[in-house]
Amino acid sequence: MSLVLTGGERRDMPGFDLVCDQLPADNALEAAVMDKGYDSNHMRERLQAHDITPVIPPKRSRKEALEYERDTYKLREKVERCFNRIKQFRRIATRYDKLGHIFLAFIHLVASCVIVT
Repeated sequence: MSLVLTGGERRDMPGFDLVCDQLPADNALEAAVMDKGYDSNHMRERLQAHDITPVIPPKRSRKEALEYERDTYKLREKVERCFNRIKQFRRIATRYDKLGHIFLAFIHLVASCVIVT
């Protein structure tokens, strides 16, 4: 799991590049399941450069219709549940910590507890 903390006012797109840079050269990922917000040619090309199949439903505004694996996309629900479990911790949900590195440390701590159980 890779977590990158960005500003609350920023979109998710710049965070994608930071997470993608953290991928090891010999990654074992076969597919990247993302929502429509990540549908861009840049992201699809970047994932394919790492030999990762992008499973992203196309936006309505996309001119050409792209296919994606609907059965694999259903696995995204598990990731959403994982984030929901992390946000059950009050300190994470309300972000009392002013410093980003302390907040990120607590996210790592909670994520390690949630994923193990």
